[in-house]
Amino acid sequence: MHIDHLDVSYGPIEAVRDATVDIRTGSVVAIIGPNGSGKSTLLSTISGLVSPTKGRVLVHGRPPKQGRQRVAHVLQSTVANEALPLTVIETVRMGTYAHTGLHRRLSRQDRRAIDDAVERMQLGDLTNRQLHELSGGQRQRTYVAQGLAQQADVLLLDEPITGLDLITQETITSVMTSERDRGTAVALTTHDVGTARLADQVILIATEIVAAGPPGEVLTAENLAVAYGGHLHVLDDGSVVLDDPHQHRLS
Repeated sequence: MHIDHLDVSYGPIEAVRDATVDIRTGSVVAIIGPNGSGKSTLLSTISGLVSPTKGRVLVHGRPPKQGRQRVAHVLQSTVANEALPLTVIETVRMGTYAHTGLHRRLSRQDRRAIDDAVERMQLGDLTNRQLHELSGGQRQRTYVAQGLAQQADVLLLDEPITGLDLITQETITSVMTSERDRGTAVALTTHDVGTARLADQVILIATEIVAAGPPGEVLTAENLAVAYGGHLHVLDDGSVVLDDPHQHRLS
């Protein structure tokens, strides 16, 4: 996947500026930066939900809107609508609609993908429960299962484990690793430096890309200071503390 001189603006607000980076197939990529730094916008541009103001994104050599079935995007903090009584299994099944369409019958491969996603996300005893009856972690596992059922080449996860229970965190982390091993490109956004250190590749962004590459090269005190400014503190033991993720600046 190639991102080339990408600019994204919402009216007068510049969300991403001149971003150029490659995301390798078969890798887990953590996109980290302060709130408002462009992390979610970067994911949405990769999936085709947001159009570039300038530059381009190519997934397997094509713009996302020309091959949307290749990209599964699990959005952040999706809220269950009690007026729409979807069950877990119905929600997961919707992941196949990207390539089957809404009214076509599911193939044997689709059914296997749905069953596999339910099993991997530990949802077997919840399939007939409605979304609004679930805990936040259970809902998040359901939406990740929907992404897995899409059988995509790229899996995008926006803040997939933030503030969720330990079982959900461990389950989603395990699935990210197994998807990488299958050859999928997995990209997640995070505020947590510890989570980012576990990835194969890190993109540190603060509207512009501050640094990209292996975690040890990107997550340095110097690079984090550029992204987070005065909200970063380096302790005597060398560990980094971010006391306020809501502001950022570039120098």
